[in-house]
Amino acid sequence: MTDAKTVTSHSSTESGRGDFVEVGYEPLDNQRAVALVTHPSAGAISTFVGTTRDNFQGKKVVRLEYEGYTTMAVSELRKICDTIREKWPDVVGVALLHRLGVVEVAEASVIVAVSSPHRREALEACAFAIDTLKATVPIWKSEQYEGDTRMWKENIEWKDGAAARSSCCGSKRVMVPVEHK
Repeated sequence: MTDAKTVTSHSSTESGRGDFVEVGYEPLDNQRAVALVTHPSAGAISTFVGTTRDNFQGKKVVRLEYEGYTTMAVSELRKICDTIREKWPDVVGVALLHRLGVVEVAEASVIVAVSSPHRREALEACAFAIDTLKATVPIWKSEQYEGDTRMWKENIEWKDGAAARSSCCGSKRVMVPVEHK
């Protein structure tokens, strides 16, 4: 289930400080995400940008379509920010942005940006954020292939509840076939 609005939340009035979360239908901009967390006290900014690739297991992907519970998604993203603040107290800024609706090939569907005084905290917090986002945020995707077929995809992180994974790049997917009417 989706709604037709963008929901944002920002925890600070000072530019570059605090937590910024957004879930909506507008295209995402990596430069904007970096600008949201840029601050003079931060010597490092780590980003992750998830984009739509053009293939999966030999099939030509033409687009992804995301659906989610926007209010719940924003709430879960805020929890991720809170946990980052507990684990890495020196983190200066966090931006977690997720797109809903149709996301064409090469477009961004999710952006994580984290700033901190030093690189290690920014890198670790960024990896934690994307792993936890995939495990806990109620957003799902349909992968649409050439020939008008599609599959709803489930992240293994979501299925297993593996929010505390130590590696950002070991995800697996479970494919759920969907008949086209």
